[in-house]
Order: sequence, then C-alpha cells, then structure tokens
Amino acid sequence: MRSAQKQETLEVIESLHQAHEEIKEAFMQNNIVLAQKMLAECQEFAISLGESIEKLEGEGHATISCIEEYCETLFHIYEELSDSQINVNKTYKRLKKQLLKVENSVKNDIAARKEVVFFPYKASMWDSLESVWKAVDEDPNCDAYVVPIPYYDKNHDGSLGQMHYEGNEYPKYVPICSYEEYDFEKRKPDVMYIHNPYDNMNFVTSVHPRFYSDNLKKYTDKLVYIPYFILGEIKPDEDEKIEGMKHFCTVPAVFHADKVVVQSEDMKQVYIKVLLDAMEDHTEAVRKYWDAKILGLGSPKIDKVLNTKKEDLEIPPEWLQIIEKPDGSWKKIIFYNTSVSALLQHNEKMLEKMQSVLQDFQDNTDEVALLWRPHPLIKATIESMRPQLWIEYDKLVRQYREEGWGIYDDTSDLDRAIALSDAYYGDGSSVVQLCQEKGIPVLIQNVDVLV
Repeated sequence: MRSAQKQETLEVIESLHQAHEEIKEAFMQNNIVLAQKMLAECQEFAISLGESIEKLEGEGHATISCIEEYCETLFHIYEELSDSQINVNKTYKRLKKQLLKVENSVKNDIAARKEVVFFPYKASMWDSLESVWKAVDEDPNCDAYVVPIPYYDKNHDGSLGQMHYEGNEYPKYVPICSYEEYDFEKRKPDVMYIHNPYDNMNFVTSVHPRFYSDNLKKYTDKLVYIPYFILGEIKPDEDEKIEGMKHFCTVPAVFHADKVVVQSEDMKQVYIKVLLDAMEDHTEAVRKYWDAKILGLGSPKIDKVLNTKKEDLEIPPEWLQIIEKPDGSWKKIIFYNTSVSALLQHNEKMLEKMQSVLQDFQDNTDEVALLWRPHPLIKATIESMRPQLWIEYDKLVRQYREEGWGIYDDTSDLDRAIALSDAYYGDGSSVVQLCQEKGIPVLIQNVDVLV
C-alpha cells in the first residue's frame, strides 16, 4: 500500500470515529432511526475499506479480519438499538474498541510503500540518476519507475519543433515505463526525480511542457532535482569562477524542487551564495531555507563512472577492429570530446582545429585509437543557431565516419567511453571532471594551436 493510500485509509477510520460520536448523540436523543441509518452507513464504509485493502494487500490480511469483526459489531448493535434497555456508553465503547483494532492493524500490519518515479529525458544523461534509482529499486518498501520523457528541438520563434524520444536507448537492466501510460497526475508519486532544470528557458531544446518542474511539483510530496552535468570544482570565495557558472544555479528546477542534490559541499555553498545574491536577500531565514534545500551529497554521475569497469564492457566488433593491434594487444585509446560552446564561440576556426586534430590522429593509427564523442546536443544547437556552420561540421563528421580509421561514439553510454579511454583530449566540459575522478590524464585543446 502506498504511503498516501495508507494515510487516506487512516483518514477514513478517523471519519468512522467521528460517526460513532454522532451515533451516540442520536441514541441519547432517542433518535433510533438516525442512529440505525448511521450504523448502516458505517458498515458500507467499512466494507468498501475492506475491499480496497484486500485488493492492495491480498486475501487473508490481518486487517481484513479486524474489519469483519467491526462489521459484525455494527450489525449486532443495529439489531439491539430497538431495545430500550441498551446501555449507550457500553455500546459506544464496544464500537470504539473494534474500530481501534482496525486502526492499529492498519498502522502496524500494513507496510507503507513509497512510489518513486524518475523522469530522465536524454538516455546519455541517465547516469546522473542511475545510482539513486538502483538504491530505490533495491528498497523493499519502495516501488521505482523509470519514465523517459520526450523532448523537442526548438524553432527559431521559440515554438516546439521535432520531438525526440529515447526510451529504447537505456541499459537493458533498466525497466522502462511509457510516459503515455504513467499518469503522474492521478498516481501522485511520493517522490519525483528530474535532471533537466530548464523548463521553457532553454533556447535549443525543451522537454514536454507537461514535465516542466513547476507542473510536476503540483503532483508530488517531494520533487528532487539532480543536475545532469558535473562542473569543475569551485571554492565559495572564487568569485571570478563563480561568475562563469552562476547561470546553472538560477534555473527553474532549483527554485521549484524540494531538494537539489549537487556534487560537493563546496558546490552547495556556491549555489547558496549565488541564490542569495540573485534574491537580494541575505537574511538568516533565507540562508537556512537554501541550506536545508540544497544537499552537497555528490553526483550519481561520479558513482556511475567509478563503477564502470573496462573488463565488464560489451565492445562493438567494429570498435575492436580499430582498437586492436595485429598481435592482439590494444592501442592507446584517446577520448576526443568536442563541445557545443567551443563551436559557438569559435565557429569556422574551431572546425579548422578539429580537422587538424583528426588528421594528426589519422597519421598515428598504428599506436593510437581515437574515440571521438561530440556533445549529444551539438546537432540540435548548431543546426538551430549556426545553420551554415552545421553544414560544414556535418561534412567533417561524415568524412570521418566514412573513412573508418577512428571510432565515432554517438551512443548514450558516456561511461563506456570513459572506462575504455587511456587519456582525454578536447574541450573543457563536465566530462573533464569525470575523467579526473577516474584518474584519466586530461589535456584541453587550444583552438589557436594547429598541429
């Protein structure tokens, strides 16, 4: 039985207690007809309650027996009310005693289960929720649901464009529930987890408006936001670095969620500092509010990357052809990461840099295997904001893939790429932090230096 359902059951029992008081009052006023009518209504409520509990907890549950005894007591008292010699107080105590047995059985014999739902949107970002989902899924008192939600490219006028749904791209061990079948408005889950914070504030993509944080908040007791990204660690007194990331702290989900889980205690203090400044309110009450709301518990993304082992990976045969040397040993695998922001900032100059990098790695394929994994939102972003740049970028990608000397990874499995790689090269991004956590050497590319 859900926690909410258990609470509703106890509320029904409380209404029956109140009805007993009214029955007692009716009998004391010698209004036998009213008293009998209310006894009959109590029995109808009790039968309905028993049927509901039986459906949720199964036949033969201890609470059902208590309800049956209560119904028998109601019937006998109904029959006895015509006897003018009936003792009102004694009868009232009989009713109360039987109903208390029902109430105590509900409290003690029925375990309250929590319904917890996860609403990821991009499969490649599932790692930001996975370790939390695993913990919930293993809890015998919780029912966990993973409900991937659709997202859209945005048109130039801000309207929603092409829809994307990646529910079939999650790991096989993750049971997926259709967003069309999971009615959260009706089910009102105890806890909801999200990793998309933007609602309608993202100019490039948007989850379906039904899943905006302000709407989700209406249908749950606890909305939890965990960022899909990892930021470079910042101390609360590093004002210049904070200036470059504070927009991450003032997104809609941070304000609408009941809890926000960030990657470290230092990052928690950074969030609080930014939010106090944004609200122009540094009072102790407001500080305590954000201190209780934001939790520096660490990122599930780090859990995922640390727990992903190279020996456990399923590697595509076409990747192995690039990775393996003729003697069966492996080449050094370099994770080449290109970001959205670098392309937007440097445009054609960044394309020239990428072409230079690819040529250099192609010249060294005897010893090195390149694993190129661009940011998953490059297409949607560049195609929308720099259409001509997208045409040239797409040509570069198609040429690389057709030549087949390197790996092109556009799958949702970032952690596989990190686990396989011996070193990281490319743009600054949240992937850098994950590689550092894994102990992988990192080198950031300089667009002004061509190989």
